[in-house]
Amino acid sequence: MFKRALSRMATLALLVEEIAMKVSSLVRYGSYPGVMALMLLGVAATPERGFAFAWLAALVASGLLVVALLERRFPFESRWQAADLDFPADVAHAVVNLAVMHAAVLGFALMRDLTGYEGLGWPGDWPYLAEVFLAGLPLDLSLYAVHRLSHRHGILWRFHSIHHSSRRLYWLNGERRHPLHAALMASPGLLVLGVLGTPAEVVGGWFAILAVHLAFQHANLDYRLGPFRYLLGVAELHRWHHRERFEDAQVNFGEFWLIWDHVFGTFYQPSAPLGPIGIEGDPVPHGYGQQIVYPFRTNI
Repeated sequence: MFKRALSRMATLALLVEEIAMKVSSLVRYGSYPGVMALMLLGVAATPERGFAFAWLAALVASGLLVVALLERRFPFESRWQAADLDFPADVAHAVVNLAVMHAAVLGFALMRDLTGYEGLGWPGDWPYLAEVFLAGLPLDLSLYAVHRLSHRHGILWRFHSIHHSSRRLYWLNGERRHPLHAALMASPGLLVLGVLGTPAEVVGGWFAILAVHLAFQHANLDYRLGPFRYLLGVAELHRWHHRERFEDAQVNFGEFWLIWDHVFGTFYQPSAPLGPIGIEGDPVPHGYGQQIVYPFRTNI
């Protein structure tokens, strides 16, 4: 009787272990495509009038929450789970930058209303989601170009170094950026879209997708994307962009697409251990206010 009970317990334990492994595998290979597919469906369902921006903001908040919960349960690096001195600043960066992103889209709409400018011929008869991805092309190229320049020129690097100074990677790092630098990265793409006459709700749709993607890109989540990692800037390749040695971090600049890295020769497929991340010497202060004024007070 006792042996039979032990046998049943052992069988149950094996079953539980097998289920846990399947769940872990499902998260590893299904989290990014699953969450992003839901984001795309949500963006595609954006109301045409009235509540479009509130709807997109709610989608972003929901997506970020899911990524945050996933990485707590399935971490890539367990030591990155502990909150550090930068955590309050990271929260402040996220709140400010997401608010600035929302304000930029509203400003985009306001400028069009005030000027009555119709643009040079935006394909407004396309399906909304197709328009969103079309708008994402000049925006993503803009982010890549300014991002790469920010690694080459001192004044730009002083602003961008705040993003690289974190000693761990997790979902909030996607918004750990000096707000002036975030605006500068997007400005060329927004200028192109403004000239074309892109509707603000289309720009907002892309920013919503990008915000959740950036959370995944920096997430402390053990996930994989198979061959699609060569096309999309996900964590398993982007982590190498955050390596501590500056010379080692000049790779995989793409924010959403990696096509620019392939075209301009900055794509890198890791073949060595990740090693430490951050900036050698840890020069950037930990407080939010200190980080905001840091680019104006240093000559790194």
